[in-house]
Amino acid sequence: MFINPKATLSVALLASTVLAGAASAETTTIRMVLKDFISTNANSVAHVERIEAALAARGHDIDIELVDLPASGYAEALGIMLLSGDIPDLIYFQGGDQKIADQDVLEDWRPWIAETEHLQGALYPHNTARLDNYPYLMHVFPLRAQQPVIRTDWLEATGLSAPATVEDYTALLTAIRDGDLDGDGENNTFGTTAGGSLGELDGYLNPAFGITATWLQDESGAWTHSHISSQERDKLEYYSQLFAEGLLDPEYVTINWEAKEDRFYTGGVGVVSVSRPSNVVVYQTKMDTVHPGTTLTLLDPPEGPGGQGLLAVDVTKEGRGWAMSALSENKEAVVALMDFMASPEGQFMEQFGLPGIHHEMNGNEVQVRPDLGSWESPFMISASWTPPVELFPAPAVQYLQNTQTYFLPDNAFAFPSDYAAAVDATTNVYNEWAYKFVSGTASFDEWDTYVAAWTAAGGDSLTEYAGQELK
Repeated sequence: MFINPKATLSVALLASTVLAGAASAETTTIRMVLKDFISTNANSVAHVERIEAALAARGHDIDIELVDLPASGYAEALGIMLLSGDIPDLIYFQGGDQKIADQDVLEDWRPWIAETEHLQGALYPHNTARLDNYPYLMHVFPLRAQQPVIRTDWLEATGLSAPATVEDYTALLTAIRDGDLDGDGENNTFGTTAGGSLGELDGYLNPAFGITATWLQDESGAWTHSHISSQERDKLEYYSQLFAEGLLDPEYVTINWEAKEDRFYTGGVGVVSVSRPSNVVVYQTKMDTVHPGTTLTLLDPPEGPGGQGLLAVDVTKEGRGWAMSALSENKEAVVALMDFMASPEGQFMEQFGLPGIHHEMNGNEVQVRPDLGSWESPFMISASWTPPVELFPAPAVQYLQNTQTYFLPDNAFAFPSDYAAAVDATTNVYNEWAYKFVSGTASFDEWDTYVAAWTAAGGDSLTEYAGQELK
């Protein structure tokens, strides 16, 4: 997390608002379980105590009891506990939730959220879409999406504006290649690279070529996997052009994320992708260390013949998140807790951490402290709350905005387990041929050969099943 220890801003005192109705005569105990948020952690306990006090001021006499599970093997330990019949009121899953949901043990969040004051407005577009498909897990945190960044001084040195189209993007990469922007007297800088996978480029280029979902319909209405579509061919032809002209690092497929970052910091490449706002912070911090005073610019995804946007997002379900026990006798208290955490007061606690450790209040001013970088919001980060002191640098703030502006829901779905071998085999065929096409070791005249190989690897059965699933 970006921390500016000098940043202060006058803000109104965060006073609790007491809701209508008298406080309950009896205390309601909520049992909750969350990895690394345990009763032996002083910061966890202090956070809980503040939340309990704020809830009491709002008329909710709630005691939050932390259920301790080991961090190592958390998902397995949680599954064993739940299957034994010990089911807390509020449960954080990191996998393994489906088998519990299949036993009707998890509550549908949607009717509860609809009645909340703050929580319903805290959801991101992908949260809403995933809850509609699988209403048992809620994970109110920003979406992760690959987005491109460039050194601001390099962008200015090219004399070009931030690219708005695919053609503009190509022009920018060309200017980086030819401009000797690192000043070593040689044109040895690649326009862009990827940390071992074309997925980093696909993250912001797929929609430009019309790849707006995993399954696309042809002119007859038949479903085709995007990996064998004409749109995919157009995109790979573009990547091959970048490769052939020295705009795409030829080692993109073999380097890891560390090598990618090193190329970025040392001037070996001009544009790289980031997958979350904290990446932007890390990249900017390290770049400033290597090249003092250097900032980054986040680039919007370019518009192309197929449109503009970020990679379509799987909205089948959340991969992790909060569940509420359907067997709980304290559902109203659980929802009151989660609604409070989405409120302005709750979000201040969540995002600014503990007073005296992660931030300080000087009268009506809040001042963040360096230790805020070690604080992680345990409950949620609302889509609708604006912090009184900016916690991220400008490109990271733009990253968060773009994940909502350019959000595209995917039509991907989970295949039954007996299709797993076909899914793996077709993915391997795609990866092999995609590299061959991009690197020039295979001609696009062989496209039909590739499609036949993909189909023979199980693609025919996947396509048949998709036709039934997507009716």
